[in-house]
Amino acid sequence: MTKWRKHTRVWLVVIILILIAIAAIIWFSKSTSAPGNEIVKQTVQHEPLKPVEPTFDKTQFSLTDPTSLWVIVNKQHPLSPKDYLPASLVIPNIPLKSNITSNEEYVSAAMAPALEQMVTAAKTQAINLNMQSGYRSYSYQVSLYGRYANTYGASAADTFSAQPGYSEHQTGLAVDLGGTSNPVCNVDQCYASTPEGQWLAANAYLYGFIIRYPDGGDAITGYEYEPWHIRYVGVELSTEMHKQGITTLEQFFGVFGGPDYSTTP
Repeated sequence: MTKWRKHTRVWLVVIILILIAIAAIIWFSKSTSAPGNEIVKQTVQHEPLKPVEPTFDKTQFSLTDPTSLWVIVNKQHPLSPKDYLPASLVIPNIPLKSNITSNEEYVSAAMAPALEQMVTAAKTQAINLNMQSGYRSYSYQVSLYGRYANTYGASAADTFSAQPGYSEHQTGLAVDLGGTSNPVCNVDQCYASTPEGQWLAANAYLYGFIIRYPDGGDAITGYEYEPWHIRYVGVELSTEMHKQGITTLEQFFGVFGGPDYSTTP
C-alpha cells in the first residue's frame, strides 16, 4: 500500500509538470500574438536618385576676345582693337533687302550656317525673313553714327546707334532681320507685331540667336528695344538663357552695360 502511494505521488508530480508546461506554452503563444507584440518586417522604400544636372560653364568662351562667340560689346566694353576686322566674312544664302550696301551683306562665317538654317526653317512655316544689315566695318560705323548724330543729336543717336568701335555689327555676329509681310515695320519697333517678328522672338534661340536688345532692357544694354536685331551666341548659350528666362548677355554673365560710354571713341 505504501509502495502504491509512492508511485501515485510520482505520477501526480509528472502530470502537474506537464500541465504547467502546457499552460506556459499557451501563455507564451498568446502573449506573442497580442496587439503590439508582432514582429513586423519593415521594407524601407528608397526614392530613385535624381540625376544631377551639370552646371552651365560660363567660362567656355572669352567675353572680351572679339573672335569669341560670347564677346560682349556694349558702351562699357568696346572692341579691342576698336577697328577690329573679322577674319572670315561670307554672304549668307538668304534673301537680302534690295538696297542693302555691299558692306552690310556679309556676316561672320561662324554664324552663316545657323542663320541660313533658321531662315529656311521659317520659310517652311510661311515666314519670310530677309537680311536688312549684317557686318559693319569700323569706317562704315563712323559714317553711319555720324549721320545719325548730325540728324538727331548725339544723345538721341546713342540710344539706337553705337559709336564706332562699340558696335556688335562689327563682330559679324549680329544681324538685323526684316520680313515681307509689312515692310514698313522693318528695322522699327512695330516689327515685334509682325509674323516675322513674333516667329523670331519665339524661335531664334533654337538656332543659337538671342534678341540682343529686349523690350525694357535699355538701362542694361544701353539701347532701346530692337526686335529685329539678333545676335549669334551658339545654341548652347541661347538655350540656357531661354531656360533661365534671362534675356541679356549682361545679366547672364554679370557684366555691366548701361546707357553711358566708358570712354569716348
